[in-house]
Amino acid sequence: MGGRSSLQREIFSMSATMKEGFALCGAAASVFREIPRQFGRRTRQISHIVATTGFQGVICRARFKASDWIRPREPVWPVVPDDIIAADLSQPFCARVPEIDREAPITVNWVTGPAGRGSGGHTTLYRIVKQLQNSGYLNRVYLYDPYAGDPKYYQGLAREHYGLTCEIGDIRDGMKDADALVATSWPTAYAVFNARCAGKRFYFVQDYEPYFYPVGTNSVLAENTYRMGFHGITAGRWLAEKLAREFGMQSDYFPFGCDTALYRRDPASKRSGVAFYARVGTPRRAVELGLLALELFAKRQPQIELHLFGERFDNLPFRVTNHGLVSPQRLNEIYNRCFAGLSLSLTNVSLVPQEMLASGCLPVVNDAVQNRIVLDNSYVRYAPLTPHLLAAALESVVSMPDFASVSKKASESVAPTSWNMAGAAVDRAFRVALRQAL
Repeated sequence: MGGRSSLQREIFSMSATMKEGFALCGAAASVFREIPRQFGRRTRQISHIVATTGFQGVICRARFKASDWIRPREPVWPVVPDDIIAADLSQPFCARVPEIDREAPITVNWVTGPAGRGSGGHTTLYRIVKQLQNSGYLNRVYLYDPYAGDPKYYQGLAREHYGLTCEIGDIRDGMKDADALVATSWPTAYAVFNARCAGKRFYFVQDYEPYFYPVGTNSVLAENTYRMGFHGITAGRWLAEKLAREFGMQSDYFPFGCDTALYRRDPASKRSGVAFYARVGTPRRAVELGLLALELFAKRQPQIELHLFGERFDNLPFRVTNHGLVSPQRLNEIYNRCFAGLSLSLTNVSLVPQEMLASGCLPVVNDAVQNRIVLDNSYVRYAPLTPHLLAAALESVVSMPDFASVSKKASESVAPTSWNMAGAAVDRAFRVALRQAL
């Protein structure tokens, strides 16, 4: 019995090994059969891409696949995770609000992410900071950087490029007591919520940031910051109304400003083009739709020059002058060469339409409630957000028989607009809210 049992075990073992071998051979045969099939598939795909977009299209797709392959699978957080864990919204810290001394300046701690050159949000924020400083405020800027950048570099950039002269520190070193403590983006709101220094909590809101992300963790984390009990100061009325309606958040707003000394209409300018503000890194500006509209427009009006600014683009199916990121002075020159400018926004409106108006360039903007509320200007041309209708709106501007007269009136319509008005509105919001907090 024992011998037969041993022999049976050997037979069973050999049988299992043979089955595994057959399975491996079958799998290998399957792989080898798949190779020519996949090779044929990829060859046909590459041929199709070359036929439709050229070799540049193949290179673009290869770069996209390579970038996806090397992308880390763990999330890169735009906020320090420990700050999220520490922020228990059910138990907010009751900060002391100092009594305002009429003889002393109002002290404000601004918490902001570090900025590179050309950041529109930081440009507006730092303009307001400088306006308040001119009104006697004592400002401190604290950099919040979850990516562990070099604070000295960004401090230098804030001074050299944005012209800040106030104290600039690293939030990791702690914050001094102040009259007001201001979050300026959703990641910084967590740091402000968790801070233990004195000062009434404010939230400087320039856009509805949950819209910056697909529905998911980041959009929820951003939305939760509107439930932190801060007093909002928003860029334009649309945000103030939205935050009050959806979150019960008390807010004041400031009007969009425009540097009309820099952006101005040149009566001697020869206009021959259309401009488009395009940056792929800001999806809320609907760049792809704008480029499709320009492609249609270029076919209908081939004599009109096209100008792109904000970012350089390759392999476009129409002739265009790529300006990339330009200085404000250069931007004013571009506006003065154009009849119309395309400026799209799926969230809060950008500063671009006001600048275009000041330069006598008529902005074509997607028709949306936030754009109509904030701009509130009869010389803006609104169009539904489809390539054909946007292209038609551009055509209607370039074919206007009385363009020079309309251009002049458009420029005059924003002449009273200034950042002094915006700064004064923020000053009032601080003073009223601080008095009410006592």
